Amino acid sequence: MNPTDPTLLLALEAAMPGGVRTRAVDRLAMAHDASHYLLVPQAVVAPAGAEQLAELLRVAARQGTPLTFRSGGTSLSGQAVSGGVLVDTRRHFREVEVLDGGARVRVQPGSTVRQVNARLAPYRRKLGPDPASESACTIGGMVANNSSGMACGTEFNTYRTLESLVLVLPSSSVIDTGASDADERLRALEPALHQGLGVLRDRVRDNPGSVRIIERQFALKNTMGYGVNSFLDHTRPVDILAHLVVGSEGTLAFVAEATFRTVPVRPHAATGLLVFPDLRAATGSLPALVADGPATVELLDAASLRVARQDPKADETLRKLTVEGHAALLVEYQEDAAEALAVRTAAAAKLLAGLPLAAPARLTSDPKVRAGLWHVRKGLYAAVAGARPSGTTALLEDIAVPVPSLADTCESLLSLFDRHGYEESVIFGHAKDGNIHFLLNERFSKEVRPQRYIDFTDDMVDLVLAHGGTLKAEHGTGRIMAPYVARQYGDELYEVMRAVKELCDPHRVLNPGVLMEDDPEIHLRDLKSTPQVEAEVDRCVECGYCEPVCPSKDLTLTPRQRIVLRRELAAAEAAGDTALVGELERDYAYDGIDTCAVDGMCQTACPVLIDTGELVKRLRAEQRGHFSQAAWGQAAEHWGAVTGAGARALTVAAKLPGSASAASAAARRLLGPDNVPQWDMDLPSGGTRRRPQQAHEPHAVYFPACIGSIFGPAQDSSGVGEAFLALCERAEIRLTVPAAIKGLCCGTPWKSKGMTAGYREMRQRVVAALLEATGQGSLPVVSDAASCTEGLEQLLDGSGIRVIDAVVFVHEQVLPGLTVTDRLPSLALHPTCSSTRLGANEALTAVAAAIAEEVDVPADWGCCAFAGDRGMLHPELTASATAREAAALAGRTYAAYASANRTCELGMSRATGHPYRHLLELVEQATR
Repeated sequence: MNPTDPTLLLALEAAMPGGVRTRAVDRLAMAHDASHYLLVPQAVVAPAGAEQLAELLRVAARQGTPLTFRSGGTSLSGQAVSGGVLVDTRRHFREVEVLDGGARVRVQPGSTVRQVNARLAPYRRKLGPDPASESACTIGGMVANNSSGMACGTEFNTYRTLESLVLVLPSSSVIDTGASDADERLRALEPALHQGLGVLRDRVRDNPGSVRIIERQFALKNTMGYGVNSFLDHTRPVDILAHLVVGSEGTLAFVAEATFRTVPVRPHAATGLLVFPDLRAATGSLPALVADGPATVELLDAASLRVARQDPKADETLRKLTVEGHAALLVEYQEDAAEALAVRTAAAAKLLAGLPLAAPARLTSDPKVRAGLWHVRKGLYAAVAGARPSGTTALLEDIAVPVPSLADTCESLLSLFDRHGYEESVIFGHAKDGNIHFLLNERFSKEVRPQRYIDFTDDMVDLVLAHGGTLKAEHGTGRIMAPYVARQYGDELYEVMRAVKELCDPHRVLNPGVLMEDDPEIHLRDLKSTPQVEAEVDRCVECGYCEPVCPSKDLTLTPRQRIVLRRELAAAEAAGDTALVGELERDYAYDGIDTCAVDGMCQTACPVLIDTGELVKRLRAEQRGHFSQAAWGQAAEHWGAVTGAGARALTVAAKLPGSASAASAAARRLLGPDNVPQWDMDLPSGGTRRRPQQAHEPHAVYFPACIGSIFGPAQDSSGVGEAFLALCERAEIRLTVPAAIKGLCCGTPWKSKGMTAGYREMRQRVVAALLEATGQGSLPVVSDAASCTEGLEQLLDGSGIRVIDAVVFVHEQVLPGLTVTDRLPSLALHPTCSSTRLGANEALTAVAAAIAEEVDVPADWGCCAFAGDRGMLHPELTASATAREAAALAGRTYAAYASANRTCELGMSRATGHPYRHLLELVEQATR
């Protein structure tokens, strides 16, 4: 890896003091995106606003250094990687402003589509585009790629719903295209650009051949080349420019802000899987189906159905289907009201009865059945990519053709898969738009030219263009299709596109090699190889879906980055680059291991279900010496004494805050911050010892979390343990607490730290105690801290003992027998990583709603990263993880603040300055 040019580094530092990263760990972490390309940037920069971005553009022009904008990194075509300066636009550009009661929304490029839709949800509105990557892809990428999705078609894609943009041009000029004088300002600041766009507009409009090509191509979903339909759709140069930037993949300007017209949310839906005897029967039914107006029509070929029928959530019809040459269409109707949906589905039933189906069709509004059907569709990529041979790359491609050509195109693609030896490939996609995706597994190597891939691509290009299609419908031209733009549009429109690039970016500073490129083999350069590294993470496809939910994303690394750096470390070791190995290992210790909260949230977002925390736990275990393992093994044997000592230490510290703070600081300096917790004045006194309890014919076994015996409750509260016991007594539910409870734990402290011997010891103790207490599993075990509930589930796996979180237990068993007598006017609620992984958030919000008139779960909530003692070992991690949620809550004061875990309550109290308590403490007060 080449070092960063020192002259460039000085210029960047002058433009962005403190915002430039050039360590190997930073450059290599950002060298990877969701595509199969890999370029290592010279530097990674994170501008704090449009002014710094403009200065960065001036530096790039002076230095002749290319810039590439990177936000979510979910693009698949190579448009978000760079060998120049990579500009991280996600870290600071995240503001969202809802306008006109939700009819419009103004957004910065670093916000994800899901975050924006969460802000719009109270208004029953959403963004028009609905890409499958909505949880991770950002507005910047949505504009850059002209995103669409399953339901929006071309009518509500990014281009059609855009109102205006705030652009920073390569010259550093800033243009707000929504301003009343925007066109005049463009003419004054950029006269050549303004005049040139007018000339190109007339050139396109005066050429009947160009007009025909544009109208044909943009009747489809189409993200190949620049959006030259702008020259037909708009007249003013400033409007043409704004819509040319849509789909330009960061090659024309930086989008500092975008304003969109939103679309209504239709909350009532009915979904059905229509199974046909073959692909041609399915595609032949499309005209009648599309004319009926469903929101979505998704195609699954026979290979897709074979994968889908193995999914545990597949419906009975699919599971019983013996797939031969079958195909299916997943259809969904959406309406504003239940009555309208009933009318629509009744009419649709008559249509479906006349289709050549291989199995009976049924439209259902049952949320669980619908969720299962969509899980099958959305899980195809995960199922195929996750099962791919280790060391191969999953390539997800997309094309679009006129709907009448869809059957022939799909059948020809299947023949190409066979001809070129691509096994286990699947075809699926948005059938009503003639837009299909197909997935290939390929093994790239730096030493071997990928001839099979080259031959397949050439044949695929011939096939799609012969059917009048587009080579990129949704994923953007990127590097992968840049050599084929001229073939798709012809020389005249290609020259118009070249002229657009020259007018906007004459020095070719922005994203060279992407979308417009003369090198006919640019798509074959810088291909990413995927070395086999570790079983936990070899399935990773580097999609980046995990990143928005990671609590360390704004401090150090994300799960994707932790994984790719392990791959880079393996590559450096294989190459014998000892200097790079040493540098990566040194920085990875803190960035990759110490600041990982091991909260498992990454797995909830990962399409192939990787929990990067499991990797980190193993790496921590490998770091632990014999002394540490032995000490934590002893702790497991004497856990009651350990928790008692911890509680007494906190009580003493609370009485002598100055001495406690100085002592912890000195110990951290001596023994290291990852070994000694930092004591702060906001920590509570110690908790009280857990005590056994017996009951006649108990309904459940209560397992009070040991965290409550270490950390005392919030001021003026008796804690969740007392509250839960009081609630159950009121509801006449009898509980027993194991006799050995003071020495028992869910095992999370050992597992999260990689203390394997102690974990085994604690597991043995807990399983034995709970088998006895539950009557060999006949009673459920209830825990009062979400993280402990999750820990117990893992620790008791295979024992036959069922574990329930106390919030879920109260929701299902206790609250129905109580009367709420004192409702809170407002409540700020913080779900936790464990309540999310447990699937308990629905119960959490339902219980909160039962005792409060208003419940506010901030749209920006996330794991607090206190993670047991991680927030005390590395308080900077919790500060970073909670910053946006705290900011969202700062505008007002609530009657109460609640969560479902004592350490999360501590983390959120520290972040907001308001005392968080366990939700069940508030329920106990509200039902007295």
